Amino acid sequence: QVQMVESGGGLVQAGGSLRLSCTASGLTFADYTMAWLRQAPGKEREGVSCISWGSGSTYYADSVEGRFTISRDNAKDTLFLQMNSLKPEDTAMYYCAARAGAYCSGSWPRPQFYNYWGQGTQVTVSS
Repeated sequence: QVQMVESGGGLVQAGGSLRLSCTASGLTFADYTMAWLRQAPGKEREGVSCISWGSGSTYYADSVEGRFTISRDNAKDTLFLQMNSLKPEDTAMYYCAARAGAYCSGSWPRPQFYNYWGQGTQVTVSS
C-alpha cells in the first residue's frame, strides 16, 4: 500500500521561508518521478514543481521559478520543496504526487499525470 505523508506547512509572513517534506512508503521511491502541486480555495489544482526519476531533472511553474527549489533524497524516500520569498498568492494546500514510468514532461503540471498523492499540507502566507 502506497503512502505519502507531507509535512512542513504552516503560517508565515510574506518574504519568509518554509521547507516542505514528503515521505513515501510502499513504492520504490527512486523509480518515481515526483512533484509538488497546490490548490488554493476556489481554484484548480496546479503544478508547482517536478523532479524526474533517474536524471533528477527539475521543472518549475513560472510563478515560483527562482523562489522554490525541489529536491529528493532517494536513500530516505523523501521529497522536499524549499520555498523562499513567499508571497500571499502562494497560500494553498500543497500536495506531493508520484508518477511511475515517466519523466517530467509537458504534462507534469496536470493532476491527471500522477498515480499517487499525499493528503496535503497547508501553507498560509500573510501580507
